[in-house]
Amino acid sequence: MATRLTPGARLALGARPLGSVLALTVAVGLIAAGCATRPKGPTYPPAGVTPPPAGVATDATRAAVIGALAAAGLQGTDPQQAYRPPEGAWFAAAPRTIVQVSVPNEPTPRFVAIYAFGSAADAATAAADEATYVSRGPGKVMFPNDTRFTIRVSGATAIFFAWSPGGADPRAAAIEDALDTIGTGVAIPA
Repeated sequence: MATRLTPGARLALGARPLGSVLALTVAVGLIAAGCATRPKGPTYPPAGVTPPPAGVATDATRAAVIGALAAAGLQGTDPQQAYRPPEGAWFAAAPRTIVQVSVPNEPTPRFVAIYAFGSAADAATAAADEATYVSRGPGKVMFPNDTRFTIRVSGATAIFFAWSPGGADPRAAAIEDALDTIGTGVAIPA
């Protein structure tokens, strides 16, 4: 036996799809509005998850970096703006010190990151992890295709510098050359 619907029940059933479409439209609009207010740029690591500065743990390596830059005719200073490169898990969790480098004829400075670890073995492991991170998957897409990476291990610290020759002042290469005089290099996997 078939069930007969009253006119009110028919109206309620007919309104359900329209109500669902209206609710979905409102939800999509709210989501889109929320996306429009989100900050642009990398979202990893999330804001507010930055480890504390490295303090004295990176002082010797920082002095070596500034000395090597000075020998190359470049000035390394404390950063005048916040900077954090894309990082693999080990680097993201480590305390760091940033050195700002001004390159003639470039409007924005370059940055060298120095990470502190508990031991030389941890620094080497972290540097190898970062080399893999920037050569594959999500880390690789954070940089232009022609990016050159310098990852060095000096004692219980690791040094990271990335630059893209396309459109750069040729003297930006001098930062890479200067850093190559410190510690031991880490190969970037092909």
